[in-house]
Amino acid sequence: MEDRWYKKGPPDANGKATRVETARYGQGKRYKVTGIPGVRARSFERLTGPHGANAWLAKAQHQATAGEFVDPRRGEMLLQEYIEQEWWPNKAYDDPATSNTVHSRIWTHVIPHLGSLQLNAVKTPQLKRWLTTMRGLAGPGTTNEAWNYLASILQAAVDDERITKNYCRAQKSVRPPARPSPKPRAWDKAQVLAVREAMDSRYRIAVDIGVGAGLRAGEVFGLALEDIDEEGERILVRRQIKKIGSKLCFALPKGQKTRSVPVPSYLLKRISEHLAARPAQLVSLPWSNPAPGETDREKELRAPREHALILPGAMGGGMRRDAWDTRIWKPALAAAGVIPAATVTKVPMKAKPGAHKTVHTYVESRENGFHALRHTFASVQLDAREPIVAVSSWLGHENAAITLRIYAHMMPEADGRGRSAMQAWFEGSA
Repeated sequence: MEDRWYKKGPPDANGKATRVETARYGQGKRYKVTGIPGVRARSFERLTGPHGANAWLAKAQHQATAGEFVDPRRGEMLLQEYIEQEWWPNKAYDDPATSNTVHSRIWTHVIPHLGSLQLNAVKTPQLKRWLTTMRGLAGPGTTNEAWNYLASILQAAVDDERITKNYCRAQKSVRPPARPSPKPRAWDKAQVLAVREAMDSRYRIAVDIGVGAGLRAGEVFGLALEDIDEEGERILVRRQIKKIGSKLCFALPKGQKTRSVPVPSYLLKRISEHLAARPAQLVSLPWSNPAPGETDREKELRAPREHALILPGAMGGGMRRDAWDTRIWKPALAAAGVIPAATVTKVPMKAKPGAHKTVHTYVESRENGFHALRHTFASVQLDAREPIVAVSSWLGHENAAITLRIYAHMMPEADGRGRSAMQAWFEGSA
């Protein structure tokens, strides 16, 4: 402990020790604690009291001995600075789309509201205010995601010894809203056919494959001639088309899992008829990430691959999901009466002063997205009492528990077979 305002002076006439003022007298904090191994020196205005030098010295010595000391000053870094300078640069996502999603959530929902706080100031009251703000800006699913990303950031700050406590994980009094339980709705046959008929004949095969094999939209767009196994009556789901930024690439299906889906001969006949009218087109796209590789290994992995696609884009390349939604899917939904007709507006064109382009805007209707066909596929399979494990495999879910959580409400009601089996069991034991 060093007193920076006084130093030892010469003995007085009685031989007693004296103190004299130093050159720093009255300037800055008076007491300096130093000399603890692994602990930076720190100055204090007071010697005693809960926030004085003696109290901090005792705590620092104890934590240093136990190897648990965290200098509070390291937590004075702003949350935004920590994210941008230390946390994000060290994050590495294999999937660029996942990276984009995480970045969007943090820079849209975390940094604008909490980024100006110091790391050690992100505590229960601040989290409560943030959740209240988020309630008016985003749904529970988005808020839950943003909370989990924030918790991960604060935990990294704990591991980096910038703060001692992660209040996202340490408090029971504040919790994010639960993610809404998905309860997808299947379409009936009439609705599927109405949407299909309202679509240009070039694209109807997408409806057939979506409802007949349960493929996601990107998987339909990435389906190639080589993936149709007519002899085995199955479709091999081995890739999808993804949009990363403004560019397209081939990638493994969601969850990095390929799969095989048994399909009826009627669907194979529809695919054959489609190909007879519109042969598959060779499309070359990068694999996994459209960005140029920085290493030889990345360049090799991302090298373009060529596949004869069953449903290429209108201009001959890969089908773009946003173009599909706005130009093909939603117009068909509106024509079939599933959603209201589009609102038509004239928008000035910057490149051509005085000229306008026509913009069709449709209402958001997530429950009537392409996934509705996948839900219909699952509904038909479960109603036919296919095993949940098999349906999960065909859908490409990570495990059957996910399938059960999503589609449990679609499973047929018990019909008494279990009661009959128990009756037979008891009668056999008599």
